[in-house]
Amino acid sequence: MTLSITDPTFLFPGISLLFLAYTNRYLALANIVRALNKSFDDQDSENRVQQIESIHVRILLIKYMQAFGVVAFLFCIFSMFALISKQQQAGEVLFMASLTSMTISLLLSLIEVLKSGQSLKLELDRTHVRDHR
Repeated sequence: MTLSITDPTFLFPGISLLFLAYTNRYLALANIVRALNKSFDDQDSENRVQQIESIHVRILLIKYMQAFGVVAFLFCIFSMFALISKQQQAGEVLFMASLTSMTISLLLSLIEVLKSGQSLKLELDRTHVRDHR
């Protein structure tokens, strides 16, 4: 396999869009935390504790999603430097490392999306309990 200098550049738009999506998810969680703090009610404190625990996990996931995205971007850049320097094998290895980092970031994103569904279920359960009181 021969990797050209333009091959790693194909990841740049995708990585940029992922960063935007990850940042939006992080900001949405920050708003949820603020709303939870404002509307804390002793009657549903167990539900709130579960929601806060879920949010902690999701924030941790987003942090690692972003970190692996940054690593993927860096490996992509290093791959281009290696290819410019006529270091074909190093460029290929770095590009594979970039793809691996991006894959990990996307898998963490999938886990976070699934976790967000559980968080919504907790909120729906709380609302359902209130409607029947």
